[in-house]
Amino acid sequence: MEALEKGSVYTAVIDGYSSEGLGIARVNGAVVFVPHAVRGEEIDLRITKVMKTSCAGEIVKIHNPSPERMEPECPYAGKCGGCAYRHLTYPEELWAKRQRVQDALTRIGGLELTVEEILGTKNPEHYRNKSQYPVGADGSIGFFQARTHKVVPIRRCLIQTEAADRTAQAVGEWMRRYKISAYDETTGKGLVRHVCVRVNRKGESLCCVVVNGNKVPREPELAAYVTAAVPHTVGALLNSNTRRGNVVLGDKYRTLFGRNYLMDTLCGLEFKLSMPSFYQVNRDQAEVLYGKALEFAGLTGNETVLDLYCGIGTITLCLAKAAKRVIGAEIVPPAIRDAKENALRNHIENAEFFCGDAADIAAKLESDGLRPDVVTVDPPRKGLAPEVIASVAAMGPEKVVYVSCDPATLGRDVKIFREFGYEAKRAAAVDMFPGTAHVETVVLLSKGEVDSKKIRVEFSLEDMDMSEFQDGATYTQIKDYVLEHSGLKVSNLYISQIKRKCGIGVGKNYNLPKSEDSRQPQCPPEKEKAIREAFKYFGII
Repeated sequence: MEALEKGSVYTAVIDGYSSEGLGIARVNGAVVFVPHAVRGEEIDLRITKVMKTSCAGEIVKIHNPSPERMEPECPYAGKCGGCAYRHLTYPEELWAKRQRVQDALTRIGGLELTVEEILGTKNPEHYRNKSQYPVGADGSIGFFQARTHKVVPIRRCLIQTEAADRTAQAVGEWMRRYKISAYDETTGKGLVRHVCVRVNRKGESLCCVVVNGNKVPREPELAAYVTAAVPHTVGALLNSNTRRGNVVLGDKYRTLFGRNYLMDTLCGLEFKLSMPSFYQVNRDQAEVLYGKALEFAGLTGNETVLDLYCGIGTITLCLAKAAKRVIGAEIVPPAIRDAKENALRNHIENAEFFCGDAADIAAKLESDGLRPDVVTVDPPRKGLAPEVIASVAAMGPEKVVYVSCDPATLGRDVKIFREFGYEAKRAAAVDMFPGTAHVETVVLLSKGEVDSKKIRVEFSLEDMDMSEFQDGATYTQIKDYVLEHSGLKVSNLYISQIKRKCGIGVGKNYNLPKSEDSRQPQCPPEKEKAIREAFKYFGII
């Protein structure tokens, strides 16, 4: 096989898409990832980077443009890292997303299960009801360029609401007028870090400015700028986040004016939203998603349902209308407070909520003898920790309805569920995020027979790296991510080395030399960078 050379031009056909929306070509047996390419096109591509098992390329010439190619309407396409599919027609985007889910369930999950459908949206623009705008060190407000923390200044975004964009611009004008400093993540100095905005169905908005401190100069003027730009603003908050790193929100809030929450309606129910509470960003498609989850649950009115990662109780309260009893669990205290209020507000009496880690609550309910008929889970991108799956399986529900925002971790988790006797029976995708490469999936798992053969495993907790049970990302998951996004293969040894560098707990003797005289290969810089990117993706650092 002839090795590809950086700078060389080759002719190839695009035969699919990566999880990030890049076109995939195969040249001399090597995989080449090509931005802005469309399936079926024959192109001339230039190799821009050669990696161990794959290459990055760019389009030089398109020989036969696909009918699914379109000119991006967004002026920031190719600059901002938010949208990956602006160059595709919407039907082609839906094909790419459904195929991504199918590949994950087949290749990672090992399933012989067809994704039944992907449910698209009627309104693929201006759908986000929550927006988070990073602020660059130079005061620019917009979104990060792909794979960087360089802020691309943006005035109008095709997937954000006009109210959110105008609020962000108003904060920028206030900063310039009163010379309010922006946060510099390289030095840890400066004030304004992010602008966050929620918008409800009625067009009302809630603004939150995240700062590196507890106050900013000219706070009354900040409120005036925001309300002048968006008169339907119901409140403005100041959030204090003095920690280094990429976590957006801190724990402390102060109300500058008005309310510190927003009201919205979803699936015929009314919900109170505080700024940190999880709420699906696409309201219309959330109703489609929850409708599919309810269909898979198949409730008759006699069931007990446990909803893990319940947020403010959106899925929980939808389930309550069709079940005998529902229990919601969530780790964010303000979200649980909102969930309890939402139950009272909607006159729902068969729902109860607990605050705590999903693994702890699932284990506690299981030890208390709870035997739910159905368990629903809607975890963050990193998926379920192994102990959560074990506790859910120990309760013995007839059905598990898994709502996922990451096909890769979904594939991993359904494979683990199978070890506990739960088989995936149905799967459907929902396009919650038009324009971007993200996609939601609903999978129905049903209880089958557990293999009677038991495997005894003996190990030393001192030698074993238990950190994956704490942060939710396994070594296999990290290796898969690095391979897919950089084309590099990394070992457990390299991952544990970088974990130690980042101050992440690793077993005392895990992957250490057996003796002081032993020499151990050190992780090369390019692989360290790729591993750190994986850590950021899974929220480990």
